[in-house]
Amino acid sequence: MQNKRIIRIFASGIALHRMKGPLFYSKILLFGEYGIIKNSKGLSIPYNFYNGALKKDGNTSKAALNSNTSLKRFVEYLQKIDTDLVHYDFPTLKQDVDSGMYFDSSIPQGYGVGSSGALVAAIYDKYAIDKITVLENLTREKLLKLKSIFSEMESFFHGKSSGLDPLNSYLSIPILINSKDNIEATGIPSQKTEGKGAVFLLDSGIIGETAPMVGIFMENMKKEGFRKMLKDQFIKHTDACVDDFLNGDIKSLFVNTKQLSKVVLNHFKPMIPKQFHELWKKGLDTNDYYLKLCGSGGGGYILGFTEDFNKAQKSLSDYKLEVVYNF
Repeated sequence: MQNKRIIRIFASGIALHRMKGPLFYSKILLFGEYGIIKNSKGLSIPYNFYNGALKKDGNTSKAALNSNTSLKRFVEYLQKIDTDLVHYDFPTLKQDVDSGMYFDSSIPQGYGVGSSGALVAAIYDKYAIDKITVLENLTREKLLKLKSIFSEMESFFHGKSSGLDPLNSYLSIPILINSKDNIEATGIPSQKTEGKGAVFLLDSGIIGETAPMVGIFMENMKKEGFRKMLKDQFIKHTDACVDDFLNGDIKSLFVNTKQLSKVVLNHFKPMIPKQFHELWKKGLDTNDYYLKLCGSGGGGYILGFTEDFNKAQKSLSDYKLEVVYNF
């Protein structure tokens, strides 16, 4: 019952935003990066600190013009998507883009928080015909249909997309990934605003690119040893972290997050910018914080978990941290 209540609050919150004008939020994949490609669990939550919206206000700034140019290419791509999957009102969409529509976004690109996902969600919301709406009963079938539509749409930006980022942005509720074909809206434990523990974002100051990182991962997957490590260690600890987080078992969560952080440092080094290897290890040695990838890695944000945020802040005093969730 608790879970359902939280879901309703999230859903009604987005409905209120829609009345003022649709805002689409960034997201954070707390657990599941890379693992969900191979059927691990995953947990994705909206992150309301950043958002984006489609606008037609005559803005001629460089950013608006660049966004408009990108939208023109995106519209061409959308016309090639199977119409059995999704229909768009192309006459209106083209007219809007030709008259200068752009995506006004505060979501940093290449940071692993879903900048392209928010754009995809915004286009679907405004121009899809017979769309699945946020307010209807979201069955597993409807969630999977949305995920496959968004996967096709977002592949324009990344070459290959799971569709989860746009799904999270569109619904603005936490999404639990049990496996590739089993996803559900979920509730997460209420934050303890006075709590010492936190999930935080560390700004690496480097823009990451998804496609090359996924390429490295797929290349590694050809090696038997890497596949075994993924199944026996990476996915095992990822699944445990998801269960611990949803069940509010903080003690176990930190045990598993430490193991996961260790596995990533040992086996996903190319996805961690070189200058952060020592910082990653320092967290494991001191237990002040544990770091993990936020999205595909290679730059952007790094996700941190700590049982004492003040201690983590002192340890990471040279870096900008943003709290996402308090324990």
